[in-house]
Amino acid sequence: ASEKKSIEEVLAGAELAPAQCLWTTEASGSVQLRMDELCPEQPITVHQMFTNSVQKYGKLTALASKRGNKWEKVTFSEYYHLSRMAAKGFLKLGLEQFHSVAILGFNSAEWFIAAVGTVFAGGIMAGIYTTNSPDACLYVAKDSRANVIVVENQKQLDKILQDKLPHLKAIVQYSGSLKEKLPNFYSWEEFMGLGLEVSDQELDEVISSQKANQCCALIYTSGTTGSPKGVMLSHDNITWTAHHASRAGDMQPAEIRQESLVSYLPLSHIAAQIYDLWTGIQWGEQVSFAQPDALKGSLVDTLREVTPTAHMGVPRVWEKIMEKIKEGISRCGYMKRKLVTWAMSVSLEANQRLTKDEEKSFLFTLADSLVLQKLHAELGISNCVKFFSGAAPIGNETLQFFLGLNIWLYEAYGMSESSGPHFMSGPKAYRFSSCGKVVPGCRYKLVNVDADGIGEVCFWGRNVFMGFLNLEDKTKEALDEDGWLRSGDLGKVDEDGFLYITGRIKELIITAGGENVAPLSIEDAVKQELPIISNAMLIGDKRKFLSMLLTLKCTINPETTEPTDILSLGAVEFCQRHGSQSTKVSDIIGGKDKIVYQSIEEGIARVNSKATSNAQRIQKWTIIGKDFSIVGGELGECCAHITFIQWGQK
Repeated sequence: ASEKKSIEEVLAGAELAPAQCLWTTEASGSVQLRMDELCPEQPITVHQMFTNSVQKYGKLTALASKRGNKWEKVTFSEYYHLSRMAAKGFLKLGLEQFHSVAILGFNSAEWFIAAVGTVFAGGIMAGIYTTNSPDACLYVAKDSRANVIVVENQKQLDKILQDKLPHLKAIVQYSGSLKEKLPNFYSWEEFMGLGLEVSDQELDEVISSQKANQCCALIYTSGTTGSPKGVMLSHDNITWTAHHASRAGDMQPAEIRQESLVSYLPLSHIAAQIYDLWTGIQWGEQVSFAQPDALKGSLVDTLREVTPTAHMGVPRVWEKIMEKIKEGISRCGYMKRKLVTWAMSVSLEANQRLTKDEEKSFLFTLADSLVLQKLHAELGISNCVKFFSGAAPIGNETLQFFLGLNIWLYEAYGMSESSGPHFMSGPKAYRFSSCGKVVPGCRYKLVNVDADGIGEVCFWGRNVFMGFLNLEDKTKEALDEDGWLRSGDLGKVDEDGFLYITGRIKELIITAGGENVAPLSIEDAVKQELPIISNAMLIGDKRKFLSMLLTLKCTINPETTEPTDILSLGAVEFCQRHGSQSTKVSDIIGGKDKIVYQSIEEGIARVNSKATSNAQRIQKWTIIGKDFSIVGGELGECCAHITFIQWGQK
């Protein structure tokens, strides 16, 4: 009773907009908050979160950008002031309440300042993927009723100029010189100067009218099934998640130790936005911006300069780093290669046998000091104590490889609709191949649980979204009658509360014989058994047997991101180990290379030997001539920034 009363008291003291429901589909709508005894904290707005941080961290460096050969740094006090100037600029340009500012560009201080400034000005910030087509960019701008669009450069500007937008009042370009002066088109410097014409009082009145249960951000889903959906996030979604999910991952407040990280993943995705932008403000982190060509090779240079304390990557990035490290090891001389292989095997064995904090053997200490610490320094992660992976499932092969480097990858699991992570791994909550435990203050349940304890994972908490913008039917599909968020993912939870994702409901294959088959574990097993395979896609819904489409690992054209015909070094080594001289995909497909085909057949047979039933065995398979890609249409737009990475030569 006392707990319930205290929550009622918190709600009574909170300045919230009137709300009758847990969800809304209107940009100007408000929602009831999922407050209970697990999460009774006072709801606050983004502005309140920022002012709290300025009071504590005002003199600390917040943002660092490299211009030429010099790092330019901005303190939290300066960051807050610049965000207010941007907010005034947006008000001067006519930004209306609950209309959006769409931001289209690579990560930068200007991206952050525009995002925060939009929220301060009473607008809704909406990121757009830089790899989006013109039509996809215009869709987001129209759907979010963008009054202002902030673009990085001429390349992104050209996408916006291809059609008229009904609500657009101005465009701001924050990088590169202006090709020509167009009406209502501003450079970043001109835009920031507009703020001088708006009084502090006018801005403060806008800020004071904001409520924690109102929308301030839109995250657009990938649109792999129809048009992208605008995920509406409230102030409370962002401020509560930035506080609680990050602590579950053991991110430290700056008064204990200032965390340092490198921002390079697309900020239009919830993973990077909550990790880089909002958590950075909450805990006083120093965020250094990578160069726009980060995933084409320069990221490692930035990491070496910054030496972050924490680093996040999506599985595709970790996989590509793994492949590049393997290539580097293969080029080493015999003795060095043997030394690295020995050190990694010692590390893997020790880390699989012991927890992170248990005392390791003398042999491990020797391997770590002789080899692994030097490798960490080469990668720019010598000061890094937390490594996160999120946004997609990561394979066991990748997890094991990095354990061999004494790098524990902490998985986060959630959705755009849960403001990012709902389950988190960390130094205090780790189990191999698990997504960790539910974030403190959040709840979960499994529904339609089968005999193996597997059911659909459903979410409840202050992080659950407001609804899909203008999409009532889709919102009702996503939430059950009690307001629980359906993930669409299948999972099981062990006796200690660790979650394991086993697949997706929509991906579940129901064979002609009526047997349910989760494809993810079978696809992962094939890729682990056959390191030449890049993608494996299981087919068998309503069919008599399972078949599989395979693609081979190949190099990527860094300019177009298209897969080439040239096999990756790891794939070539696979061929050579089995007696094949193939160096191209075209050397193999169509049954041309019988040695490789036989090797793949044997690998499939090994996977089949571990199948629980005949219905779960792969009966037929074929190799496709080109790997999956964005440009090929096989992968969704949200993967565009993360499909490839070129690592430094060392």
